[in-house]
Amino acid sequence: MSGDMAQAPIPFGINLGFCTKRWVTPELWVPVVRERLGLDLAQFSLDIVDPMWPDAIVDRHAADIRRATEATGITLHSAFIGLAHYTFNQLLHPDPAVRNYAEYWLGRAYRFAALAGISRVGGPLGAIPARLDGSEADALDAADYAELIARMHRLGERAAAEGLTELYVEPTPLRREWPWSVEQARQMMSDTADSAVPWRLCVDWGHGTFAPLYGEEDGGMEPWFRGLSDVITAVHIQQTDYALDRHWDFTVPGRVDPAEAAALLRRTGIAPAPVFLEVFYPFEHDSRSILDALETTCARLKQALA
Repeated sequence: MSGDMAQAPIPFGINLGFCTKRWVTPELWVPVVRERLGLDLAQFSLDIVDPMWPDAIVDRHAADIRRATEATGITLHSAFIGLAHYTFNQLLHPDPAVRNYAEYWLGRAYRFAALAGISRVGGPLGAIPARLDGSEADALDAADYAELIARMHRLGERAAAEGLTELYVEPTPLRREWPWSVEQARQMMSDTADSAVPWRLCVDWGHGTFAPLYGEEDGGMEPWFRGLSDVITAVHIQQTDYALDRHWDFTVPGRVDPAEAAALLRRTGIAPAPVFLEVFYPFEHDSRSILDALETTCARLKQALA
């Protein structure tokens, strides 16, 4: 990598999960993103629009989003499933009928994204149930994994039919979800390499650094970035303490230093993949202080990634 390329600005945007139950239409969140935070790149959250709404409602909201972003120069890079859908076991629920519904839900999400002018969709894929004794398995059951890969191939076909260009898996630091390690992520990317739409990884700073699972001396995000640099095409950044998946903004003390994060992205070749701030707040948190904190956070991250 040339010196000029190494110092090229890293695209920076924000996941709209912070807008949940607050700035829920483009008339509300577009001015926040464009004017208050000074950003022109965002990742849509499907906590704002439920793709299971009736077609007439979904279509109207998708058209409003496309119109507003085109008018203001905001690029919606991708749409992620959000917290609401993530709370379900999705494609790994013990009931096959629920897994079928989760697959259908994602197909609906692809339809909405295409209508809204968003060409990528992703998120965590699902979770197996906990055991009665509370112990955690080291791997998915082989049959469950094979079925998950088959569903991913079908979803690739559905995404291709909708005109999408990329699908994302977001690894999480839970043994009941998949993948949670670099090796598992590599295997999944290999097993879906012939998907009609490419599956890629969006990794999260608070997931790959989760000390209770990976240990304090595992190298943080560097093993993820070095081991998967060819299949990571987006990154979530958050402030965290490595003890839990915090999703704090950068007005809160933590272990993620923006300048060091930018240097790592460049050193491992992940840049120029886009980086999205992904933060969540309690619903009772007042909205004005959230805007102030996000303004400070985005200014700091923009400076570090420039």
